[in-house]
Amino acid sequence: MTKQTKNQPRNVATKLIESHLVSGTMKTSEEIGLKIDQTLTQDATGTLVMLELEAMGLGQVKTELSAQYVDHNLLQTDNRNPDDHLFLRSACERFGLWFSPAGSGVSHPVHMERFGKPGKTLLGSDSHTCAAGSLGMLAMGAGGLAVAMAMCGEPFYLNMPKVMGVKLTGKLPDWVSAKDVILEMLRRHGVKGGAGNIIEYYGPGLKGLSAMDRHVIANMGQEMGHTATVFPADDAVRDFLRQQQREDDFQRLEADRGATYDLHDEIDLGKLEPLIALPSSPGKVFPVREVAGEPIYQAYIGSSANPGLRDFAVPAMMVKGRQVREGVSFDINPTSRQVLENLVELGHLTDLLSAGARLHQTGCNGCIGMGQAPATDQISLRTVPRNFAGRSGTDEDKVCLCSPETATASALTGVITDPRDLDMNYPVFDEHSTFYVDDRNIRPPAKHPELTVVEKGPNISTLPTFEALPDSLKAPVLLKVGDDVSTDDILPAGSRILPFRSNIPAISEFTYTRLDPTYPERAKEYQDTGSLIVGGDNYGQGSSREHAALAPRYLGVRAVIAKSYSRIHWQNLSSFGVLPLSFVTPENFDSIEQGDELSIEGLVETLKAGDRIVAKNTRNGERYELTHELSERQVRMVIEGGLLNMMRQELAA
Repeated sequence: MTKQTKNQPRNVATKLIESHLVSGTMKTSEEIGLKIDQTLTQDATGTLVMLELEAMGLGQVKTELSAQYVDHNLLQTDNRNPDDHLFLRSACERFGLWFSPAGSGVSHPVHMERFGKPGKTLLGSDSHTCAAGSLGMLAMGAGGLAVAMAMCGEPFYLNMPKVMGVKLTGKLPDWVSAKDVILEMLRRHGVKGGAGNIIEYYGPGLKGLSAMDRHVIANMGQEMGHTATVFPADDAVRDFLRQQQREDDFQRLEADRGATYDLHDEIDLGKLEPLIALPSSPGKVFPVREVAGEPIYQAYIGSSANPGLRDFAVPAMMVKGRQVREGVSFDINPTSRQVLENLVELGHLTDLLSAGARLHQTGCNGCIGMGQAPATDQISLRTVPRNFAGRSGTDEDKVCLCSPETATASALTGVITDPRDLDMNYPVFDEHSTFYVDDRNIRPPAKHPELTVVEKGPNISTLPTFEALPDSLKAPVLLKVGDDVSTDDILPAGSRILPFRSNIPAISEFTYTRLDPTYPERAKEYQDTGSLIVGGDNYGQGSSREHAALAPRYLGVRAVIAKSYSRIHWQNLSSFGVLPLSFVTPENFDSIEQGDELSIEGLVETLKAGDRIVAKNTRNGERYELTHELSERQVRMVIEGGLLNMMRQELAA
């Protein structure tokens, strides 16, 4: 996409980028720098962000607004999680952030409720930060270090994306909702179909989608590997902000008449039907009717992918006066304190509990493997955004992604059920019903940060320092993996592992253990001399957690060679000094075996010169031509051993 003149009609994504562009030109694939207005961090990633801010000597954040949420690591089975919550609260006071404590809710819907503003940029250390695109924001997930830099007032750098325009027409039929819209996009385009793109929705079909419906769609755009999802800020957004008592934050932001897009798609909402993503990929989508009848163990309502009041109210109306089928765990996970209190006020919570639902605390919970794991070899229907194998906490789980309507219908029957087959009328929830607004538990920045003492529990360790990239590298391929390896494969989530998020030596013991339990011990042998990973397409899809780059680097990984990368993980690798290389000839992947030793000479000078890199396989003598997509800034960053090293040198100078 080339930069448009002011007289040319512009789409919403172009307007957002132009208004925040601080470096580069808007030419596809060239690096640009964007001013970031707001940041979002959560407790699974925020502890590292705060340690990074401390390492860089930050006084106060320089964004318009930064908010820290406690929503992932809520289980308090020992001191580690609560200690880190105290650390985060005190760090927020020290650095000038808003603090949302445990119980206030999932970061994305809470941020949308309290802080989201049309026309602003938002960068979050959570891949589903893109959900805020529902309000007409340019919202993107990134590694924690990139977010820390934005909090220091630095631009966020990315390659200029294309804009895919998706025209929506028609109106959703009964029993079909916003989750089915994004599942249809995944059915068409798969988990790699959004790579390098901003997805912008427009057209007459938007009139039937509320702001929270749009949140559902924007949230799971990440499962397509996109850069961001953008919706216009129109009457639906104004209605939402008015409901949240923040109408003054509204500004209209819509595409100009005649605006064009680099890529195109169109969905007639009226032709959609209930859809379901089968284990173990968000892209494995089929009509519910094609798999109906399979017995289920669990039906789970909630998460950042279905966080709105209607996503709980409709299930409540479906089960009112009925009982869920015996043997089905019907799990209700309210996504914010505000949603929970409104469910109480409207009587919906009583209807859910009377039907046999299990009520869980407001937070991410089972979505990130913090409890609610399904039984062995049993189907779990969930309204969450991801169903990567083992993410639920149960190895080789059978997690399916679906709408609240499909999950609830199946809870009533005990088998996967197309909700259109139920003997009831579709319950219509009035989005404009009396609404209680709650923000009393979210703490504003401290008035006297200089008086704050940052509290550090015994589980918090100093960030490791890494040496610069060597000019020659002779290292073994310790692991060879296939396509679509996720960050959950690289460094799993869950209640057993995430409490070590602020202790890199401890959390590194789990690196790649889902794929090869022997990897951490094997890697330690080469921790000082260096090792390599070889991967297929879409390497590093999924979460933005930078631990998936930081832990392998701590164990000695100096370079990854893959067919292609997921955007956020590619950025995280370079941020921590791991060189992300790609095959010029993808077929070379087949001739490399795990255990091979690859030799690269003149690495630093070749990178500086911008030339292609040649790796020699010492086993068979074959030579592989490799390339990279790093900017000059990123090349310097990798050579210096990572972004923190580079920043320390700049600050010292």
